[in-house]
Amino acid sequence: MDFAGQVAWITGASSGIGAALARELAGRGVNCILSGRDEARLQAVADDLAAEALILPFDVRDDAALADATAQAIGWKGQVDIAIANAGISQRSRATRTDMAVYREIIDVDLTAQIAFSQGLIGHMSERGSGHLLFISSIAGKVGVPMRTAYCAAKFGLAGYADALRAELSPSGVEVHVIYPGSVATDVSRNALTADGSRRGKSDKAIDEGIPAGEAAKTMIDAMALNQREIIVARGMEQAMGELRRTPDQLFDQVAAMVANGYMEKMEAEG
Repeated sequence: MDFAGQVAWITGASSGIGAALARELAGRGVNCILSGRDEARLQAVADDLAAEALILPFDVRDDAALADATAQAIGWKGQVDIAIANAGISQRSRATRTDMAVYREIIDVDLTAQIAFSQGLIGHMSERGSGHLLFISSIAGKVGVPMRTAYCAAKFGLAGYADALRAELSPSGVEVHVIYPGSVATDVSRNALTADGSRRGKSDKAIDEGIPAGEAAKTMIDAMALNQREIIVARGMEQAMGELRRTPDQLFDQVAAMVANGYMEKMEAEG
């Protein structure tokens, strides 16, 4: 699939997977909108891209800022063709010691804010009859992983929202993809929250030896180009765990058929 000339909007684009996705897409001729909280780091990514870029720095939890950014994003080229809900925070703490504030923050950033991001674009994409929504979940969004209860809750939830949204949008021409990365070599572990909400500040061996972010990004975009709905990007045991929990395409098709047969209209008519 040729994406040249299209527009992609990426949250969490200042580093890691988000920045790698921007570089991969720009290399394919895609104009990129980069969002995150750190304007200087976003600018550094933009300066490294092979296509046009627009920087829209804001906190994904700020609804007013998100609404303003959405209007600017659509207005930049008149369209957003690819939206990547990537912003997120991980966790490294056992449940019995973790403050509820940590659960609320991770779920707010990793789930609620990413839903709000996509909600602002689904009308625009549906009206145009095309588009790709990518949600960056995790292998931890398929398999409950110790020391990550809040993170797993958010990433499982993001996948559930995306799967239901895919069914609703199935008649519209908008494609929905959920990406399940395993260990990718980024700062995700250093930036993870500990039991009291403080930043962990150190990495894991599995992350440091993980898939290079550029390689992971290429795999993700190649799979999107093939319209794969569930995209597992992992190696070894993590890949095996993800594949074990993979949703059969027949099930996705069955739920889409419910929509095609008027399921939503019947539910709305019943009140």
